[in-house]
Amino acid sequence: MTHHTHPFPNHPHPHVLGITGGIGSGKSVVARCLGIMGIPVYNCDDEAKRLNNTHPLIRQELCKLAGNHLYLPDGTLDKAALAAYLFANAENAARVNAIVHPIVMDDFIQWTFRQHAPWVAIESAILHESGFAPLADKVITVSAPEEVRIARACQRDHATADAIRARMAHQMTDEEKALRADFTLHNDGKRAILPQILDILANLPCLSRK
Repeated sequence: MTHHTHPFPNHPHPHVLGITGGIGSGKSVVARCLGIMGIPVYNCDDEAKRLNNTHPLIRQELCKLAGNHLYLPDGTLDKAALAAYLFANAENAARVNAIVHPIVMDDFIQWTFRQHAPWVAIESAILHESGFAPLADKVITVSAPEEVRIARACQRDHATADAIRARMAHQMTDEEKALRADFTLHNDGKRAILPQILDILANLPCLSRK
């Protein structure tokens, strides 16, 4: 279960719903449903990509780590070069995360203050690992059987099953995520998503925090 500790406890802000799940779990589908229902969603992957390309401190610090070749002549991040650095060893990944995650967190916090809804959501595959989970009042883990997740990810990413399993090995398991969640949503292709989402929303207080 989550224990909410917001960095600015005296600043009016919406309640925060965390959405997490492993590769192929379908957390983005859940996030889109919530968006349609009027809950603003901050997608950590998309925003981190934007900030990697636009934030001067990220660029400065990443170049210090791995060299100016990380950025292309047009100023955008060379994803292949960054991936090569990241996957060289765990220490490199930790160094990059230490640069990027705090800036993404600050961007999310500032984003929440611009929203005018009782609840907002933050979608992140690494909600717990990145340190974002304490920002959430409640957390949803989107879960699916491993073979279903592998099939979805292979189709989506045009990757082999072995490649997807290798990526999964670097993520927290569904079981670990479920233990840290307030709600587990089963996206196994058998149970409908929408009724589960409605059940979760029915258990959230609707009044904006003052």
